[in-house]
Amino acid sequence: MMMARKQDVRIPTYNISVVGLSGTEKEKGQCGIGKSCLCNRFVRPSADDFHLDHTSVLSTSDFGGRVVNNDHFLYWGEVVRSLEDCVECKMHVVEQTEFIDDQTFQPHRSTALQPYIKRAAATKLASAEKLMYFCTDQLGLEQDFEQKQMPDGKLLVDGFLLCVDVSRGMNRNFDDQLKFVSNLYNQLAKTKKPIVVVLTKCDEGVERYIRDTHTFALSKKNLQVVETSARSNVNIDLAFSTLVQLIDKSRGKTKIIPYFEALKQQSQQIAAAKDKYEWLVSRIVKNYNETWSNMSRKMQSSPEYQDYVYLEGTQKAKKLFLQHVHCLKQEHIERRRKMYLAMLPQAFEALIPDLDEIDHLSCIKAEKLLETKPDFLKWFIVLEETPWDATSHIDNMENERIPFDLMETQPAEQLYEAHLEKLRNERKRAEMRRAFKENLETSPFITPGKPWEEARSFIMNEDFYMWLEESIYMDIYSKHQKQIIEKAKEEFQELLLEYSELFYELELDAKPSKEKMGVIQDVLGEEQRFKALQKLQAERDALILKHIHFVYHPMKETCPSCLVCVDSKIERLISSRFIRPSERNQKNLLSDSNIDRINLVILGKDGLARELANEIRALCTNDDKYVIEGKMYELSLRPIEGNVRLPVNSFQTPTFQPHGCLCLYNSKESLSYVVESIEKSRESTIGRRDNNLVRLPLTLILVNKRGDTSGETLHSLIQQGQQTASKLQCVFLDPASAGIGYVKSLLLV
Repeated sequence: MMMARKQDVRIPTYNISVVGLSGTEKEKGQCGIGKSCLCNRFVRPSADDFHLDHTSVLSTSDFGGRVVNNDHFLYWGEVVRSLEDCVECKMHVVEQTEFIDDQTFQPHRSTALQPYIKRAAATKLASAEKLMYFCTDQLGLEQDFEQKQMPDGKLLVDGFLLCVDVSRGMNRNFDDQLKFVSNLYNQLAKTKKPIVVVLTKCDEGVERYIRDTHTFALSKKNLQVVETSARSNVNIDLAFSTLVQLIDKSRGKTKIIPYFEALKQQSQQIAAAKDKYEWLVSRIVKNYNETWSNMSRKMQSSPEYQDYVYLEGTQKAKKLFLQHVHCLKQEHIERRRKMYLAMLPQAFEALIPDLDEIDHLSCIKAEKLLETKPDFLKWFIVLEETPWDATSHIDNMENERIPFDLMETQPAEQLYEAHLEKLRNERKRAEMRRAFKENLETSPFITPGKPWEEARSFIMNEDFYMWLEESIYMDIYSKHQKQIIEKAKEEFQELLLEYSELFYELELDAKPSKEKMGVIQDVLGEEQRFKALQKLQAERDALILKHIHFVYHPMKETCPSCLVCVDSKIERLISSRFIRPSERNQKNLLSDSNIDRINLVILGKDGLARELANEIRALCTNDDKYVIEGKMYELSLRPIEGNVRLPVNSFQTPTFQPHGCLCLYNSKESLSYVVESIEKSRESTIGRRDNNLVRLPLTLILVNKRGDTSGETLHSLIQQGQQTASKLQCVFLDPASAGIGYVKSLLLV
């Protein structure tokens, strides 16, 4: 029984008629007052189902079709809503209008020839097989829309929504409309049915029209007034629920919300839905190449998408999507632009590093110059279409070359100007460094050992002083001090040798007394080479003591040349480059286990090889033996200074198998001779079993004459020697300041 009762519970149904000013353009103006839009928004509230255009001008066939069915009213369908008391109800909505013939522009003739005011007040509507109305496009194409008939072909009207357009209508006088509404109200009042006055188009409302309509409603037994906007979807449901409450007194009284308050609530709802939808789009759409058709299918099941499309429609959702992908594309382009601009200075540095070439060129002329460079296509790409950010190049992530048309932009021009300024500053700084070095070399105030703090006062007024950082000045000054100190020490050692008689009277192993040191200093004190070290007295005294030890103990340990002493260098060279006897094959050992043979090739040009060979022999015993760390070696030297392809200059002979080679040079020409000779010797043994020359240990040595002041040439020769040693995969020994000529031959290795 309880189930039966539950099934008997029916949803209450209310039939509502929407009425208002209708007729020809003369009566209603160029457009209607918004009855159709009001019905449309209520019955089909989704934004995609809302249409602003609902023409009342019809052909005879459309008027006779089943949607209109030769009547001057439309059946909009049924709506189920939960009102404010949360109780569901069903509403059938009809609209009373006036259809105009598209040929005569007069109202279509129908079976009921009553004027609109009397016809709109009808409470009994009958129209067999009348179909639900959707939009103007439906007329004539009814089969393309849902075929839903008006229930039972008849309706009994329960209440009226009396519409008043409060906008500034075209070719319509508001006072005439209000007069028409007043007459229509009088006709509706006779039905004893509830009436609610609905102000339409409040989004374009005129304040006086709204005020006058409220005054009219107050004069008619306090009619309820609801301010609406079908376009903005404001208070539409409120208008119908207010009428339902008047029809069914059992329902709770509906609160009338003013238009602007309701508009604010609606705007907040739309804004919240928009924020959620934009969040959804940003979370799902990461690639600007995504299409709307593909992504809308992915999003259509998401509540964020559904809510926004319901409120604002698919087109606005698509517009936000397109704005998002446009932003993604712009961000991608901007990242690429920044990458290209970051590479431009490197491209300029690689292609146009010479200031003399571009110093007076504008950016446009520099572009033409860039195109002529051999490595141009390594850095740039010339696109068939421009601008670059409108081409497919932005998607080619593997090709990072700079689009050449980017050079025509202002940031690129600024980077070119910055490149020019950088080169000019570098040139100026180089000039200032040279000027500073020259100033140091020529200044009589810069003496060995003078601190930078004292030297700075002599140069701080010069033009170059403000161009460089303090650290650069200090670095250049430090290197200059090192050079002049070393030179002063060498010259002082020469001075000590020249005054060797001062040291003959000392006792063996005895330290000189203060008096003797005073005598030495008095004798040498007037010499400029002695005064040059006046700020380095401790070093000067140490050199004197070291010289004394050398005079009485002429050994490599007391040699003033220290590590560059010939004896020390020869020992280090032999011990580091040759395999010890215990590690050799037994067949290479001599019969005497205490004597080992070392066969050494000395390769040089213009007498270098012979001179070094003589120096080494001078250090050996009478029978060409040399002692290192208590071990005796028998040296066999083969100096070569000619074409190594000739048998007389060959590295090896039937009786001479080299264990190593010393390569000497003191000029570019002699270095070239060494390289060519090594390559020729290696080529001669390729393919042979005894190709020991390919693995022959080599040592490249720069020899320099004492007193050679060509500092730049020496530095250049060192650099070339280092590069050649790297190429030959051999050891390079830096030169000392003395060359062949000190103690008749001091070898610089």
